[in-house]
Amino acid sequence: MTKPRVLLGMSGGVDSSVAAALLVRRGYDVQGVTLQVWEHEDETVAASKKWQERGCCKVGIARFVAQKLKISHEVIDRREEFRSGVIQDFLHAYAAGTTPNPCVRCNERVKLRSLLEIADARGIAYVATGHYVQIDDSGPRLRLRRSADRKKDQSYFLYRLNPSWLPRLLFPVGAMQKGEVWSEAESLGLPVEELQESQEICFVSHGDYRTFIEAELPSARKPGAFKDKNGQYLGQHDGIAFYTPGQRRGLRVATGQRLYVQQVEPQTNTVVLGTEEGLLSRNCRVHDLNLFDETLGTGRCEVEVKVRYATPSTTATAEPLGDGSMQIHFHHPQRALSPGQSAVFYRGDEVLGGGIIQPI
Repeated sequence: MTKPRVLLGMSGGVDSSVAAALLVRRGYDVQGVTLQVWEHEDETVAASKKWQERGCCKVGIARFVAQKLKISHEVIDRREEFRSGVIQDFLHAYAAGTTPNPCVRCNERVKLRSLLEIADARGIAYVATGHYVQIDDSGPRLRLRRSADRKKDQSYFLYRLNPSWLPRLLFPVGAMQKGEVWSEAESLGLPVEELQESQEICFVSHGDYRTFIEAELPSARKPGAFKDKNGQYLGQHDGIAFYTPGQRRGLRVATGQRLYVQQVEPQTNTVVLGTEEGLLSRNCRVHDLNLFDETLGTGRCEVEVKVRYATPSTTATAEPLGDGSMQIHFHHPQRALSPGQSAVFYRGDEVLGGGIIQPI
């Protein structure tokens, strides 16, 4: 009997490594692929580093796991696609005064798309990754759902997947708790004491995105005015690309009270500052929609919304506006809504879709 073939994205992390082991155990013919999206790993240098410090994709670990499981593995260069689809989007968004989410764009435009294109070229039916998310096939249509481990759920980063991709996608660790995944990793012989999970953007070292922007886009340093909501001048900023709603540090403005970035105005090169209370908002508009449940576009409905990965979802009313965008009315005020970030809609564990928060 011929084994079903699956193309597995292997970053060299714990989750995709365990996904590989699970797929082999379930009888799949697994072909491992590491997409090199940022820097090439210099193994002469990497040998002196802990594995979690060796760049975006840890090729050595992926290769080790593939050899242990006796599956094929290769590295495929996707740096050009990553630069055009993620890096340039990241830079231009900040330069335009919005706050992008590169992980969302990467999954949509590079990682999952590339894996599916490679699978198509090779006649492979399925594509798998180590993301914490689930696909439910129990109803008349496939549904994207949050992972069993809610603390690790990554559905926020995957809401832009094309709905037509769902029948081909496998997420082996989505039904597991993280503790179970670590146990599987230990059984594979991985150095779990070294495999810490990165909390940073893969192409930005030490979380300093401002330094990255200045190096890649020097024109972003364009000083302008800090003002309050009444238009009073408060000082000079370094360029709108270096500020995002809710930011307090690095403002270098002394007024006797704590000030936060309220809004970035690219038209006037102005950054509006105010008190923490001014960060609360009950409404936002969302465009560039990607919906798994098309009924969201037919009328008002009650949903749960996540406006950033690290915060819980909150109840809201979503209303289509007829121009491809939606008005979101939050039942409880939300802090520092940031244009450019994603608003993802849920009903319980089901991912309904989402879109990009528009400037006010």
